[in-house]
Amino acid sequence: MTNKYGQTWDLDAIFPGGSDSSALAEFAQKADQALTDWKQALEAFQVPDQAEDTAGLVRIVEKWETSAKHVFEVVAFVECLVAQDVTDKKAKQWSGKKDELMAAYSGTLTGVDQVITQVPQQTWEQLLEQPELINYAFVLDERKKEAAEKLSPEQEILLNDLAIDGYHGWGGMYDTIVGSIQVPLEIDGAEKSYSVGQAANKMDAPDRQVRQHVFARMQEAWTEKEDFFAETINHLAGFRLQTYKHRKWDSVLKEPLAYNRMSQDTLDAMWGAISDEKDSFVKYLQRKAKILGLEKLSWYDIDAPLSSATKHVSYDEAADFIVKNFRTYSSQMADFSQQAFEKRWIEAEDRNSKRPGGFCTSFPEKKESRIFMTFSGTASNVSTLAHELGHAYHSYAMNDVEQLNQQYAMNVAETASTLAELIVSDAAVREAATKDEKIALIEEKIQRSIAFFMNIHARFLFETRFYEERKNGLVSAARLRELMVDAQKEAYNDQLDEYDPTFWASKLHFYATDVPFYNFPYTFGYLFSTGIYAKAAENPEDFERSYNALLEDTGRMTVEDLAMKHLQEDLTDKSFWLKAIEVCKQDIEEFLRLTAE
Repeated sequence: MTNKYGQTWDLDAIFPGGSDSSALAEFAQKADQALTDWKQALEAFQVPDQAEDTAGLVRIVEKWETSAKHVFEVVAFVECLVAQDVTDKKAKQWSGKKDELMAAYSGTLTGVDQVITQVPQQTWEQLLEQPELINYAFVLDERKKEAAEKLSPEQEILLNDLAIDGYHGWGGMYDTIVGSIQVPLEIDGAEKSYSVGQAANKMDAPDRQVRQHVFARMQEAWTEKEDFFAETINHLAGFRLQTYKHRKWDSVLKEPLAYNRMSQDTLDAMWGAISDEKDSFVKYLQRKAKILGLEKLSWYDIDAPLSSATKHVSYDEAADFIVKNFRTYSSQMADFSQQAFEKRWIEAEDRNSKRPGGFCTSFPEKKESRIFMTFSGTASNVSTLAHELGHAYHSYAMNDVEQLNQQYAMNVAETASTLAELIVSDAAVREAATKDEKIALIEEKIQRSIAFFMNIHARFLFETRFYEERKNGLVSAARLRELMVDAQKEAYNDQLDEYDPTFWASKLHFYATDVPFYNFPYTFGYLFSTGIYAKAAENPEDFERSYNALLEDTGRMTVEDLAMKHLQEDLTDKSFWLKAIEVCKQDIEEFLRLTAE
């Protein structure tokens, strides 16, 4: 039978020829030229004598936007090349060019800092009120304030240049090591080697012996390379810490909080509310252990299916189901997703040599997105597909927003994706044909809550404590294992029988160089989207308009202001987070009721 939708993405529509693309090479040269033009605009800038003299700053903004579009277009394409085939050596070479462009972009941004810090504050405030600049006021003012807390522009430019083969080089090293790992598994009597992404997909097998086998083999695979991973994570953290030290930043959370445009008070309120409510989620873990006939769950049991009630879902079925249920909330979201499937914007094929995990990336010049994942037909895969389509729709909703105002942070990026997941998972529960299927689908939802409230909390605790220890010197692989297990015990209220000591090595988010602390923004987005979802149920007729308005603002205000404007909520108050968690607890209550027997 012919499939309706292809499962390999179309990259040729962006630049034909893959890693050999002459169009990519030509566009990369245009990106270089755009950066040169931007630098020249900075060099020509004269501090204005009066607020009406906006021409110099306007020219900088125009060249900045052009550079951003060109650089991010190349970066997105190269990320796709590397992800689809980790053995593509030419793609690896393009990764070097990508890092060069990003370093040049970051270095030129430092030049922006240099010129805007010269403008007297009173003149600056008046400049940003001018019609040509008022739409950029938030981003420009944010830049000026952050520049005041960094090193001199010359030192920041040097730092960015050194990061190419230092900081980003170590991040690339991680990808290289992971790409070399093969996990030998004996499945159905036959032994075969799998990539780590393929092996991870087998961790939710219904047979506990299979899960134990996969977990043990993956532990062996990660442990075999742990010295390389320890070296990598230590040098990544060391580069960051040295940077913070010279900038005189006393908190490792300063950068991620600023990047996510949120306050420490908001972060503390969120984790505080979660810690207050963990007992409800402990009840779920205990009930699941009882159903599986266990005293306590182990790490490899957390995502184990309780039954085979949920059927295998084909890619075509998943696509049609997602589009249909998106349409109940937003015709625009549904039409956009239909287009993504039909035009093959999604790489979903289950094959070797692909990078593990999933992501969505956007092409600002082409105004298209591409989604990467590995689809094997599970309910979790359907959720991931909806999640990434949420990211893509977020970018689509901002297509008409100024380029500089499209640079939203990770925490609000997770809002759109998680909302899309909620829509699809709730629809699946409603359409469950049997009680067993309903239990399985509700549990699928609860597992996401467990991931955001416990798994990601463990990542946050681990990373915070690791950075504190790293200040005193290199942290051994053995100590990294201890820190990981201690964090997992605390995050899971010590409810597991066996933990994952190699998680610090296997989780690629610890090695991401684009943003530090790639953890708490996920939990923020999950709960923030839960609040939006609840309000959508109260007023479905206005959802599409109000939702799109919120998405359009995500790149031009703090999260506290965003929530106050569109939700009338104070994020620094625990009450907002507790209300959102209450929605998640309803799934726990329903699960406990359905499994009471």
